[in-house]
Amino acid sequence: MADLKYYDIILKPIVTEKSMDSMSDKKYTFSVHPDATKSQIKEAVEKMFAGTKVAKVNTMNLEGKNRRRGNVVGKTSKSKKAIVQLTADSTEIEIFSGL
Repeated sequence: MADLKYYDIILKPIVTEKSMDSMSDKKYTFSVHPDATKSQIKEAVEKMFAGTKVAKVNTMNLEGKNRRRGNVVGKTSKSKKAIVQLTADSTEIEIFSGL
């Protein structure tokens, strides 16, 4: 397993209609490093966004899709998605506030 720092774990936020609806329940969805664990994701969110406290983390491993270009068949890279539930007394995450 690679030596991951907290700024390497969270790659980007995932902004979909379903993830935007769950933000009212203080659930935020991120694309994370495939080797990251739940405790590392929790630590990264609490360090990157000041005033946040994570209640729980749910993760999903997404396998790569089969893609074909002409006669050549390949796969896209696999990824990992994390849904982070914040506590009730935690502050909102700023990057989602303008959406």
